[in-house]
Amino acid sequence: MATTSKTFADRIEHLGNKIPHPFFLFIYLCIAIAIISLFLSNSSVIHPATQKVVAVKSIISTEGLLYILNSTVQNFISFKPLGLVLCMMIAIGFMQEVGLASAAIKALLLNTPKKLVTASIFLVGIIGNLASDAAFILVPPLAGIIFLATKRNPVVGVAAGFVAVAAGFTANIFIAGTDVLLSGITNEVIKSVSDKQITPAANWYFMLVSVPFLVIICTFITEKIIEPRFAHQLDDIQKTHTQDIHDVTEQEYKALKITGIFALAFILLLILFIYPDSSPLRNKSGGLVPSPLLNGIIPILITFFLSCSLLFGFIAKKLNSAEDIPEFMAKSLRGAGSYIVLVFVIAQFIAWFNWTNLSTYLAVTLANFFMHLNFPPIVMLAGLTLSAAAINLIVFSGSAQWAMMAPVFVPVFVLLGIEPEAIQMAYRIGDSTTNVISPTNSYMPMILAIIAQYSNKVRFGTFLAMMLPYAIILLFSWMALFLIYYALGLPIGPM
Repeated sequence: MATTSKTFADRIEHLGNKIPHPFFLFIYLCIAIAIISLFLSNSSVIHPATQKVVAVKSIISTEGLLYILNSTVQNFISFKPLGLVLCMMIAIGFMQEVGLASAAIKALLLNTPKKLVTASIFLVGIIGNLASDAAFILVPPLAGIIFLATKRNPVVGVAAGFVAVAAGFTANIFIAGTDVLLSGITNEVIKSVSDKQITPAANWYFMLVSVPFLVIICTFITEKIIEPRFAHQLDDIQKTHTQDIHDVTEQEYKALKITGIFALAFILLLILFIYPDSSPLRNKSGGLVPSPLLNGIIPILITFFLSCSLLFGFIAKKLNSAEDIPEFMAKSLRGAGSYIVLVFVIAQFIAWFNWTNLSTYLAVTLANFFMHLNFPPIVMLAGLTLSAAAINLIVFSGSAQWAMMAPVFVPVFVLLGIEPEAIQMAYRIGDSTTNVISPTNSYMPMILAIIAQYSNKVRFGTFLAMMLPYAIILLFSWMALFLIYYALGLPIGPM
């Protein structure tokens, strides 16, 4: 069995490595969009949310040419993840350059059982989606550092951190912004067929069950499937990236203690600031989801990391003068070049895909095809999950995807007697699990850039081979858990 599995993984990696470099891959995808939009230029669908006709526009046209000339630069500079990633790379990279990340992790790991390291990464990554996009930028690089510090393959660590945030994006033990966004869309759609409304906590009970389930499954996949397969890389990586977890000096311990006190004070002051209902960081109703706090979490995190790093750096004698600060910050961006180059072509691909309306056309067409099938509720929910997983490869944004799918699926499913909270939950599972293999995931080039810092031998095919077990196993196991949970009549969330 192990031999067969390894052979299959080898074939996936071999075939994946035949795929061109991501830069050229997205250029080819742009060409494909141009050709497909030309052939489908006379096609249209009814947008389920607006009931307006959405026609496919050909980018091989006068209008398309003008769009390309007028939008290319704007597509690049307005690509939302670019600024977020670069800002967080400065903060986290600076923390690494001054030695705070290394010293803190080494000190913590001295008292942490190695068996809990992987599970801890997944737990933090899944809960970390409270910070939305910030979790994508924060967790994977730190997971790589942790793996390297414990003499494990940091490439696997980065991948594990990415899976924790991406595949587990919709799960949490707290009510997150995602719950508010999705329930709002669901409620708008329900109005056409029912007076029932759901709350942002509609999926909370099942989410509480999902978090430990995902942690256990992901830990198993990492330690039993992924890590043994890529163990051969460790020797080469350790030759150029050495990190002894016992090498923490007395000066560093002193700096860590003072920095820890400062970090705690920073967090307590933030809590005190947001505690009053009248806090400017709360929303108009006095709540925190959504709120200016969550919208501004990136600047808050940057301030936190930079201030902690500066304090540690000067106390630990890593920074000798103010002139060292910009120099260290510049070093923190030394790996950003490859990411920026990839973002340029990815931004064009996504912009073209949206401008031609191919994303809407393909999503609605697939949803309408599925609606013509008449199956029992369990099968319908399973089909919705699989459809969401497939469409997620095209439309990465969870809220945008649900805005297109909900008006098609929710009314029909509700009329068939399926609860709206179950419909929404089925969608969320499919939407989350294929995030790790979605070519439109705008954070994938960042992950590849981080991995390249440890090993330049990990090509796209290798990364795909690493991600596929997670995507496949999580999709079917999490879906099975939900269908069993639903069949038993257990509450998905507060009524």
